[in-house]
Amino acid sequence: MQQQFLGLADLIQSQLRTGEGYLAEFSGETSQFVRFNRSAVRQAGAVEQRYLTLELFRGKRHASQQITLTGRDDTDAVAAAVVTLRDVLADTPEDPHFLINETPTSTTRILPNQLPAEEEALAAIIAAGKSHDLVGLYAAGPIHRGFANSYGQRNWDTAHAFAADLSFYLQSDKAVKVDHAGTAWDASAFAAKMDGATARLEALARPPKTIAPGSYRVFLAPAAMEELFSLLSWGGFSLAAEKTATTPFIRMVEGGARLDPRITLAENSAEGLAPGFQGEGFVKPATVPLITKGVWTGSLASPRSAAEFGVAPNGADGAEAPVALDMAAGDLAAADVLRTLGTGIYVGNLWYLNYSDRNACRFTGMTRFATFWVENGEIVAPLNVMRFDDTIYRMLGENLVGLTAQRDLRVATDTYEARSTRSMRLPGAVIADLAMTL
Repeated sequence: MQQQFLGLADLIQSQLRTGEGYLAEFSGETSQFVRFNRSAVRQAGAVEQRYLTLELFRGKRHASQQITLTGRDDTDAVAAAVVTLRDVLADTPEDPHFLINETPTSTTRILPNQLPAEEEALAAIIAAGKSHDLVGLYAAGPIHRGFANSYGQRNWDTAHAFAADLSFYLQSDKAVKVDHAGTAWDASAFAAKMDGATARLEALARPPKTIAPGSYRVFLAPAAMEELFSLLSWGGFSLAAEKTATTPFIRMVEGGARLDPRITLAENSAEGLAPGFQGEGFVKPATVPLITKGVWTGSLASPRSAAEFGVAPNGADGAEAPVALDMAAGDLAAADVLRTLGTGIYVGNLWYLNYSDRNACRFTGMTRFATFWVENGEIVAPLNVMRFDDTIYRMLGENLVGLTAQRDLRVATDTYEARSTRSMRLPGAVIADLAMTL
């Protein structure tokens, strides 16, 4: 795919007229997909797809078109797109916030292929689900991204990645969700996760417990933390949201509010799956600090926001959302989580999160899947679904008891249009007081 993309970039360059320039983004993948139900393979297939997004510009005027590539001779389609965009450009107004990288910075990153043979992964999944109703999806294969422009810049990224998004289903709304994702299959880590899930499944079969609304001590597993930060990433770390006072962290940005000093967050592009460049040609820094020791440090600045607000871009795309969010680990050993929780709620997953007061960074959501009532460090019973409503300043501020030393790499399992390269690396958190409202 890389050679095809480079050839098309040269073709586009040869079609340009005086005063014209171009940006080109390539997106491709070769993916295996397997769906499971009742611990058996129910559907298997493969997808190969390639897309080229071409943007032609003249000064501050620009127009773009996406082209579906066949992987064979796509030169006529790409050359025709140049002609079409040239006609569109003639009637396109100037864009005052159009900002691109005019200093060529070429990069290549091709992660080694450490994926298991499909038969090995499927055998491990089926064996783990024996005697249970295991459902879910396994997706694996290389994901390719490329960038080129008329200044001679060429960037390429290939990540060989997999994601197993699985659930042990018991009955009704009772299930234990478990996932395993990354760039190299770790059989022992997978086995440990599945053993832990089946143990929780046994506890889930006990008679469920209902508790009254109120304040409870809780443990949020990394999967629950991912749901929390997925919501917070929706405008939370955006420069445009910061400058227009619409970020949910506005009290940190303008009012000096802080989180617990143990909370440090950064966009860690160097260790994520997403490519280290973006659509206007800017190369991402290895890390972008966002919150450091509980203090607001900075935002993700796209080229458009950078041009509008007079700052330097720092590698963000137009959404200005993290694609490789990284939270620093704590010192709480995984074996000590239940003992530290004592009596309270073990939350495996959260669901249906939304803001209840955006300016206060207050959100609400539901528990789901394997959430348990714990007494004296022992799981007693599954907990019926409850709603929480609280602020980030209480949860990860004054009420934070501790963060786990072990962090999970949470790879997005989205497969809409294409497999995602977003990821988060997050610990679990013990919180002294979380408001359960329903």
